[in-house]
Amino acid sequence: MCCFECCIKCLGGVPYASLVATILCFSGVALFCGCGHVALAGTVAILEQHFSTNTSDHALLSEVIQLMQYVIYGIASFFFLYGIILLAEGFYTTSAVKELHGEFKTTACGRCISGMFVFLTYVLGVAWLGVFGFSAVPVFMFYNIWSTCEVIKSPQTNGTSGVEQICVDVRQYGIIPWNAFPGKICGSALENICNTNEFYMSYHLFIVACAGAGATVIALIHFLMILSSNWAYLKDASKMQAYQDIKAKEEQELQDIQSRSKEQLNSYT
Repeated sequence: MCCFECCIKCLGGVPYASLVATILCFSGVALFCGCGHVALAGTVAILEQHFSTNTSDHALLSEVIQLMQYVIYGIASFFFLYGIILLAEGFYTTSAVKELHGEFKTTACGRCISGMFVFLTYVLGVAWLGVFGFSAVPVFMFYNIWSTCEVIKSPQTNGTSGVEQICVDVRQYGIIPWNAFPGKICGSALENICNTNEFYMSYHLFIVACAGAGATVIALIHFLMILSSNWAYLKDASKMQAYQDIKAKEEQELQDIQSRSKEQLNSYT
Protein backbone atom coordinates (compact mmCIF):
# COMPACT_ATOMS: atom_id res chain seq x y z
CA MET A 1 0.00 0.00 0.00
CA CYS A 2 2.92 2.37 0.66
CA CYS A 3 4.27 1.94 -2.88
CA PHE A 4 0.76 2.28 -4.30
CA GLU A 5 0.12 5.47 -2.36
CA CYS A 6 3.50 6.83 -3.44
CA CYS A 7 2.71 6.14 -7.11
CA ILE A 8 -0.70 7.79 -6.79
CA LYS A 9 0.93 10.78 -5.11
CA CYS A 10 3.52 11.10 -7.89
CA LEU A 11 0.89 10.77 -10.62
CA GLY A 12 -1.18 13.42 -8.89
CA GLY A 13 1.71 15.86 -9.26
CA VAL A 14 1.90 15.50 -13.06
CA PRO A 15 0.46 18.57 -14.86
CA TYR A 16 -1.46 16.65 -17.52
CA ALA A 17 -2.89 19.81 -19.12
CA SER A 18 0.60 21.29 -19.50
CA LEU A 19 1.88 17.96 -20.80
CA VAL A 20 -0.80 17.82 -23.51
CA ALA A 21 -0.14 21.46 -24.47
CA THR A 22 3.61 20.79 -24.65
CA ILE A 23 3.15 17.78 -26.93
CA LEU A 24 0.78 19.76 -29.16
CA CYS A 25 3.20 22.71 -29.26
CA PHE A 26 6.18 20.50 -30.13
CA SER A 27 4.18 18.72 -32.85
CA GLY A 28 2.91 21.96 -34.38
CA VAL A 29 6.30 23.67 -34.38
CA ALA A 30 7.97 20.55 -35.81
CA LEU A 31 5.44 20.33 -38.64
CA PHE A 32 5.67 24.04 -39.41
CA CYS A 33 9.46 24.22 -39.34
CA GLY A 34 10.23 20.91 -41.06
CA CYS A 35 7.61 21.09 -43.80
CA GLY A 36 8.01 24.83 -44.27
CA HIS A 37 11.77 24.52 -44.76
CA VAL A 38 11.46 21.83 -47.45
CA ALA A 39 8.51 23.57 -49.13
CA LEU A 40 10.44 26.85 -49.42
CA ALA A 41 13.34 25.04 -51.10
CA GLY A 42 10.91 23.40 -53.54
CA THR A 43 9.30 26.77 -54.30
CA VAL A 44 12.66 28.27 -55.23
CA ALA A 45 13.35 25.32 -57.55
CA ILE A 46 9.99 25.76 -59.31
CA LEU A 47 10.55 29.48 -59.81
CA GLU A 48 14.08 29.02 -61.13
CA GLN A 49 13.15 26.27 -63.57
CA HIS A 50 9.88 27.63 -64.95
CA PHE A 51 8.85 31.17 -64.00
CA SER A 52 12.13 33.11 -63.70
CA THR A 53 15.03 31.74 -65.70
CA ASN A 54 17.17 34.84 -65.09
CA THR A 55 18.90 34.52 -61.70
CA SER A 56 19.05 38.27 -61.10
CA ASP A 57 15.24 38.53 -61.32
CA HIS A 58 14.64 36.39 -58.25
CA ALA A 59 17.89 37.06 -56.38
CA LEU A 60 16.09 39.06 -53.68
CA LEU A 61 13.44 36.37 -53.27
CA SER A 62 16.13 33.70 -52.88
CA GLU A 63 17.83 35.74 -50.16
CA VAL A 64 14.52 36.26 -48.33
CA ILE A 65 13.70 32.56 -48.49
CA GLN A 66 17.17 31.66 -47.23
CA LEU A 67 16.70 34.11 -44.36
CA MET A 68 13.31 32.56 -43.58
CA GLN A 69 14.92 29.14 -43.43
CA TYR A 70 17.42 30.40 -40.86
CA VAL A 71 14.53 31.95 -38.91
CA ILE A 72 12.85 28.55 -38.92
CA TYR A 73 15.92 27.06 -37.24
CA GLY A 74 15.69 29.71 -34.53
CA ILE A 75 11.95 29.18 -34.03
CA ALA A 76 12.42 25.44 -33.61
CA SER A 77 15.21 25.89 -31.04
CA PHE A 78 13.37 28.59 -29.09
CA PHE A 79 10.08 26.72 -28.81
CA PHE A 80 11.81 23.50 -27.84
CA LEU A 81 13.35 25.34 -24.88
CA TYR A 82 10.23 27.38 -24.12
CA GLY A 83 7.98 24.30 -24.12
CA ILE A 84 10.26 22.56 -21.61
CA ILE A 85 10.27 25.68 -19.40
CA LEU A 86 6.47 25.90 -19.44
CA LEU A 87 6.20 22.20 -18.62
CA ALA A 88 8.60 22.66 -15.70
CA GLU A 89 6.53 25.66 -14.56
CA GLY A 90 3.47 23.43 -14.69
CA PHE A 91 5.18 20.89 -12.42
CA TYR A 92 6.17 23.67 -10.02
CA THR A 93 2.67 25.12 -9.88
CA THR A 94 1.01 21.75 -9.45
CA SER A 95 3.34 20.95 -6.56
CA ALA A 96 2.74 24.35 -4.98
CA VAL A 97 -1.03 24.08 -5.19
CA LYS A 98 -1.35 20.48 -4.08
CA GLU A 99 1.41 20.80 -1.45
CA LEU A 100 3.12 17.59 -2.43
CA HIS A 101 6.42 18.53 -0.79
CA GLY A 102 5.40 18.91 2.81
CA GLU A 103 6.22 22.50 3.87
CA PHE A 104 6.64 23.67 0.27
CA LYS A 105 5.40 27.25 0.03
CA THR A 106 4.85 29.68 -2.81
CA THR A 107 6.98 32.79 -3.00
CA ALA A 108 6.51 36.24 -4.48
CA CYS A 109 9.25 35.47 -7.00
CA GLY A 110 7.45 32.33 -8.14
CA ARG A 111 4.18 34.21 -8.60
CA CYS A 112 6.01 36.96 -10.52
CA ILE A 113 7.58 34.38 -12.85
CA SER A 114 4.17 32.79 -13.46
CA GLY A 115 2.73 36.20 -14.34
CA MET A 116 5.64 36.86 -16.70
CA PHE A 117 4.97 33.57 -18.50
CA VAL A 118 1.31 34.55 -18.90
CA PHE A 119 2.30 37.81 -20.62
CA LEU A 120 5.00 36.19 -22.78
CA THR A 121 2.70 33.38 -23.89
CA TYR A 122 0.03 35.92 -24.80
CA VAL A 123 2.51 37.85 -26.97
CA LEU A 124 3.72 34.65 -28.64
CA GLY A 125 0.13 33.58 -29.28
CA VAL A 126 -0.63 36.85 -31.07
CA ALA A 127 2.60 36.51 -33.07
CA TRP A 128 1.73 32.96 -34.09
CA LEU A 129 -1.68 34.11 -35.28
CA GLY A 130 0.24 36.28 -37.74
CA VAL A 131 2.47 33.34 -38.69
CA PHE A 132 -0.61 31.19 -39.25
CA GLY A 133 -2.12 33.81 -41.54
CA PHE A 134 1.18 34.27 -43.39
CA SER A 135 1.56 30.49 -43.89
CA ALA A 136 -1.83 30.43 -45.61
CA VAL A 137 -0.55 32.72 -48.40
CA PRO A 138 1.59 30.10 -50.23
CA VAL A 139 -1.23 27.58 -49.80
CA PHE A 140 -3.55 30.01 -51.56
CA MET A 141 -1.01 30.58 -54.36
CA PHE A 142 -0.39 26.88 -54.95
CA TYR A 143 -4.12 26.18 -54.79
CA ASN A 144 -4.74 28.71 -57.56
CA ILE A 145 -2.10 27.04 -59.73
CA TRP A 146 -3.46 23.58 -58.96
CA SER A 147 -7.07 24.60 -59.69
CA THR A 148 -5.95 26.12 -63.00
CA CYS A 149 -4.27 22.84 -63.92
CA GLU A 150 -7.46 20.98 -63.05
CA VAL A 151 -9.35 23.23 -65.45
CA ILE A 152 -6.81 22.38 -68.17
CA LYS A 153 -7.22 18.66 -67.47
CA SER A 154 -11.02 18.79 -67.50
CA PRO A 155 -12.81 17.16 -70.47
CA GLN A 156 -14.42 20.47 -71.42
CA THR A 157 -11.08 22.14 -72.18
CA ASN A 158 -8.63 19.26 -72.73
CA GLY A 159 -7.61 18.97 -76.36
CA THR A 160 -9.18 22.28 -77.41
CA SER A 161 -7.46 25.39 -78.72
CA GLY A 162 -8.56 27.36 -75.65
CA VAL A 163 -6.17 25.40 -73.42
CA GLU A 164 -3.23 27.59 -74.38
CA GLN A 165 -5.20 30.65 -73.27
CA ILE A 166 -5.38 29.40 -69.67
CA CYS A 167 -2.38 30.86 -67.86
CA VAL A 168 -0.87 31.51 -64.46
CA ASP A 169 1.19 34.65 -63.90
CA VAL A 170 3.07 34.50 -60.59
CA ARG A 171 4.25 38.09 -61.05
CA GLN A 172 0.83 39.29 -59.89
CA TYR A 173 1.59 37.87 -56.42
CA GLY A 174 4.62 40.15 -56.10
CA ILE A 175 7.15 37.38 -55.43
CA ILE A 176 9.10 38.14 -58.62
CA PRO A 177 9.36 41.49 -60.47
CA TRP A 178 7.20 42.32 -63.50
CA ASN A 179 10.21 42.21 -65.83
CA ALA A 180 10.97 38.58 -64.91
CA PHE A 181 10.96 36.19 -67.85
CA PRO A 182 8.82 34.29 -68.65
CA GLY A 183 6.76 35.02 -65.51
CA LYS A 184 3.63 33.56 -67.10
CA ILE A 185 3.07 29.91 -68.01
CA CYS A 186 0.13 28.70 -70.11
CA GLY A 187 -1.54 25.55 -71.35
CA SER A 188 0.35 22.27 -71.53
CA ALA A 189 3.50 23.82 -70.03
CA LEU A 190 1.51 24.71 -66.92
CA GLU A 191 0.08 21.21 -66.78
CA ASN A 192 3.61 19.78 -66.89
CA ILE A 193 4.58 21.95 -63.92
CA CYS A 194 1.65 20.61 -61.90
CA ASN A 195 2.77 17.05 -62.68
CA THR A 196 6.28 17.59 -61.25
CA ASN A 197 7.31 16.20 -57.87
CA GLU A 198 8.48 19.65 -56.72
CA PHE A 199 5.03 21.14 -57.18
CA TYR A 200 3.20 18.20 -55.61
CA MET A 201 5.48 18.05 -52.58
CA SER A 202 5.67 21.82 -52.04
CA TYR A 203 1.89 22.22 -52.25
CA HIS A 204 1.14 19.51 -49.70
CA LEU A 205 4.04 20.51 -47.43
CA PHE A 206 2.75 24.07 -47.29
CA ILE A 207 -0.66 22.71 -46.27
CA VAL A 208 0.93 20.65 -43.49
CA ALA A 209 3.04 23.63 -42.40
CA CYS A 210 -0.09 25.79 -42.20
CA ALA A 211 -1.80 23.08 -40.13
CA GLY A 212 1.27 22.96 -37.87
CA ALA A 213 1.07 26.72 -37.33
CA GLY A 214 -2.60 26.35 -36.44
CA ALA A 215 -1.78 23.58 -33.97
CA THR A 216 0.87 25.81 -32.39
CA VAL A 217 -1.69 28.61 -31.97
CA ILE A 218 -4.07 26.17 -30.25
CA ALA A 219 -1.24 24.94 -28.01
CA LEU A 220 -0.33 28.51 -26.99
CA ILE A 221 -3.97 29.30 -26.23
CA HIS A 222 -4.05 26.12 -24.14
CA PHE A 223 -0.87 27.21 -22.37
CA LEU A 224 -2.35 30.66 -21.76
CA MET A 225 -5.43 29.20 -20.08
CA ILE A 226 -3.28 26.88 -17.96
CA LEU A 227 -0.88 29.63 -16.90
CA SER A 228 -3.71 32.03 -16.04
CA SER A 229 -5.41 29.36 -13.94
CA ASN A 230 -2.16 28.42 -12.22
CA TRP A 231 -1.36 32.05 -11.47
CA ALA A 232 -4.79 32.49 -9.89
CA TYR A 233 -4.25 29.34 -7.83
CA LEU A 234 -0.86 30.59 -6.66
CA LYS A 235 -2.37 33.95 -5.72
CA ASP A 236 -5.09 32.26 -3.65
CA ALA A 237 -2.52 29.93 -2.11
CA SER A 238 -0.35 32.89 -1.08
CA LYS A 239 -3.35 34.54 0.62
CA MET A 240 -4.17 31.30 2.42
CA GLN A 241 -0.53 30.96 3.42
CA ALA A 242 -0.50 34.49 4.86
CA TYR A 243 -3.73 33.77 6.75
CA GLN A 244 -2.30 30.56 8.22
CA ASP A 245 0.90 32.35 9.25
CA ILE A 246 -1.09 35.07 11.05
CA LYS A 247 -3.32 32.47 12.68
CA ALA A 248 -0.33 30.45 13.85
CA LYS A 249 1.31 33.60 15.24
CA GLU A 250 -1.84 34.56 17.15
CA GLU A 251 -2.19 31.05 18.55
CA GLN A 252 1.43 31.14 19.66
CA GLU A 253 0.91 34.50 21.34
CA LEU A 254 -2.22 33.17 23.08
CA GLN A 255 -0.29 30.17 24.35
CA ASP A 256 2.46 32.44 25.63
CA ILE A 257 -0.09 34.58 27.49
CA GLN A 258 -1.70 31.51 29.02
CA SER A 259 1.62 30.10 30.09
CA ARG A 260 2.62 33.42 31.71
CA SER A 261 -0.73 33.60 33.49
CA LYS A 262 -0.25 30.11 34.90
CA GLU A 263 3.23 31.02 36.08
CA GLN A 264 1.91 34.12 37.84
CA LEU A 265 -0.87 32.14 39.56
CA ASN A 266 1.64 29.54 40.69
CA SER A 267 3.86 32.26 42.14
CA TYR A 268 0.97 33.72 44.12
CA THR A 269 -0.01 30.37 45.55
